[in-house]
Amino acid sequence: ECFGARPATVPHPDGQKAYNEPYGSANVPCEKIDTIRTYLTGSHKWQTVPIYQASPNASPVDGPSLVLMDGTFLVVEEGCKVFFTNSGNVIIHSNTEVPKLTKELHPLPLSLFAHRFMSIAEQMGYTLQRTATSTNIKERLDFSCAVFDGAGGLVANAPHIPVHLGAMGATIRWQREHYGPDGWREGEVLLSNHPSAGGSHLPDITVMTPCFIDGKCAFYVASRGHHADVGGTTPGSMPPFSSSLDEEGAHIKSFKLVKDGTF
Repeated sequence: ECFGARPATVPHPDGQKAYNEPYGSANVPCEKIDTIRTYLTGSHKWQTVPIYQASPNASPVDGPSLVLMDGTFLVVEEGCKVFFTNSGNVIIHSNTEVPKLTKELHPLPLSLFAHRFMSIAEQMGYTLQRTATSTNIKERLDFSCAVFDGAGGLVANAPHIPVHLGAMGATIRWQREHYGPDGWREGEVLLSNHPSAGGSHLPDITVMTPCFIDGKCAFYVASRGHHADVGGTTPGSMPPFSSSLDEEGAHIKSFKLVKDGTF
C-alpha cells in the first residue's frame, strides 16, 4: 500500500507562525530500533543510517535517518531535522536553500510553468469534447485549444490539430488590431472564420476570450472547431469547384458571440 502527501504553506494574516502546536520535549529520547544501509540521492552514496520509532513528544531526529510511523515510514534526508509534536504529528525542518524564481530562464521553473500552461489547454479540450454534441468534436476530435499572451502570441497548446494552432494566433492579433487596444472589452467573446482574419477554411470556426487582471487584458484563450456545414453550395461547405468565397458558406471576420457577459 502506498501513501502520498502534498505539503502546502498558507500565510497567516498577522504574519506570525500559523502552526503553533508545541514541539516534543527534548528530554524524551526517540527510540532507535535498528540501522539500515541505503543509498541517499542527496549525497549520492551508500550510507548506514539509523531507524527510529516515531512517538509523540519525542526529541528531534537528525537526518539522514528513517522514521517508522503507523503504516508507513519517513526518509529524513541529510540536512533535515524531524520534530514530533505532542499530538504525534511530524514537522520537518530543512536547511536546504531553495533558489528564488526570477525572470531568467531556468530549467525547473520553465518546465513547471510550461506543463501548467499546457494542462490548461488540455483541460479546455476535454471540456469541449465532453460538452459537444457534434460528431466532429466529440468523436473525430477535429478541434484545437490554446492559450495566448496579451499580444496574441502562442504560449501553450494541447496536442491538437497543427493547422488550427498555427493560425489561431493570427486570428487573435487581427481582432486586436480591428477593435483597437480598448475595443475588445472584458465579458466579450468573439467568433471568426474568415481566411483574411486568420482563418483556415470556413467550417473551422474560432471562438476567442480575453482574460483580464486588474482591468487589463493579460492573456487570451481560444478554441477552433470544425463544423459540419456553414451554408456552402455543397454539403460540408467545401465545394471543390467554387470560384468565390461566398460559395463556400458564411464567412465572418468578427462577431461578438458574448457581450457584457450575455450570450
